[in-house]
Amino acid sequence: MDFITGMIEQYNAFIIMGLILLVVILLIITIVNAAKASSLKKKYNLFMQGKDGKSLEDDLIFRLEQIDELIESNAANERNIDLIFKKMNLTFVKYGLFKYDALDEMGGKLSFTLAMLNEQNDGYILNVVHSREGCFSYVKEIIAGNPVLVLSPEEQEALEEAFSKE
Repeated sequence: MDFITGMIEQYNAFIIMGLILLVVILLIITIVNAAKASSLKKKYNLFMQGKDGKSLEDDLIFRLEQIDELIESNAANERNIDLIFKKMNLTFVKYGLFKYDALDEMGGKLSFTLAMLNEQNDGYILNVVHSREGCFSYVKEIIAGNPVLVLSPEEQEALEEAFSKE
């Protein structure tokens, strides 16, 4: 026991310095925590300013309902976009027009061939031939880019122009 007391008396100054350092560190930590708590309290008071528990609950419910409406609206928009893309596959998006003179310098360039294709290269070629006796029109079907009937050079030109629009 005398040994322990002797050691304490010998290192008394170091023990006191260590305890003072520990107290200073704890004091700094306490001040930092008090500042953070004060800042948090100010934010809480600002958040709750003019509100009671019931009005705050009403605001939260209102915002959650808005979020639900936005989710439903977004789902409806996604469905509509999918429907639009499905319908776009059926629309003509590639066109080729070739005007020509069917009567060899006698009727002007009043005759034309119009190729209309969708994304899958399905569609029609409309050939309108203008002459002095009248106007005649013909339609030829195109399936996957291939004509069902043999094409005239003018029709082939309009089809190639439509293919170039990809």
